[in-house]
Amino acid sequence: MLMACLECHADFKTIRNMMPNLALHRSLSQLPKIVFAGALLSVAIGFALPTAAKNPFIILQSTTSTQNSGLYEHILPLFTARTGIDVRVVAVGTGQALRNAEKCDGDVLIVHSTADEIAFVEKGFGTKRHDLMYNDFVILGPANDPAAIKSATTVNAALQKIVSSQSRFASRGDNSGTHKAEQRLWNAASLVPDSASNQWYLETGLGMGATLNFAVQADAYTLSDRATWLAFANRGNHKILFQGYPPLFNQYGVVPVSQTHCPNVKQSFAEQFTSWLVSPEGQKSIAGFQRSGTQLFFPNAD
Repeated sequence: MLMACLECHADFKTIRNMMPNLALHRSLSQLPKIVFAGALLSVAIGFALPTAAKNPFIILQSTTSTQNSGLYEHILPLFTARTGIDVRVVAVGTGQALRNAEKCDGDVLIVHSTADEIAFVEKGFGTKRHDLMYNDFVILGPANDPAAIKSATTVNAALQKIVSSQSRFASRGDNSGTHKAEQRLWNAASLVPDSASNQWYLETGLGMGATLNFAVQADAYTLSDRATWLAFANRGNHKILFQGYPPLFNQYGVVPVSQTHCPNVKQSFAEQFTSWLVSPEGQKSIAGFQRSGTQLFFPNAD
């Protein structure tokens, strides 16, 4: 490149000697310098661009509760500081996250529907499922508790009280992990409400935060994971009215997407992220995340 510039300089010198006009003479005399500077700039840019492209990252398809609670803001910088790998989060319902990953739009999953996660791996979409952490679901409602579910001694009894009183219940209705858990609870109680035949049963088709907002505005009961509720600001007169029973257990899993199914997936980075999450360091970081002094997730990696 330097030789090319020197040849340019010789050519311009010849042209310059042929030009009597002083102004043109001066303009042309500066041109080799411009060409040379441009060449240096091109070289500099050529070396600079790959540096930006080398920053490794993975896409995490995730349930919304882990994002809304603030967990990722706590743990992901620790992983990036350790490995140099950035984690870009796509927070949607569990059902949508699984579909996105199945379509190869993501490198790793964190969701909370164990049966669906196992099926995802069995179909060849994921490499291996790991237990990661747990918390629990709670039933929220207006402080005056029109269905009197606070006095119920089982989940089935609490849901039966809602049905008997025809009290409004806001369901996510979006095939998310929380929606799937809600459906399991209704089925276990031999109750199958639907919005078409039950005016008190309201399906929002929205995420957890939006459904909580709707429930507060509509004075409705709803099911939420505890972490999202504790991080939720617009509580109005709503409060936790039913909690602490085994059917409300909420398990989260982590699954790297299979490179066999998705050739372009960054499986090595995804496996590195998964290994860190289930390691003592990753599990400690999860346990250390709190809201107002309350631990929101409890590590239980297998």
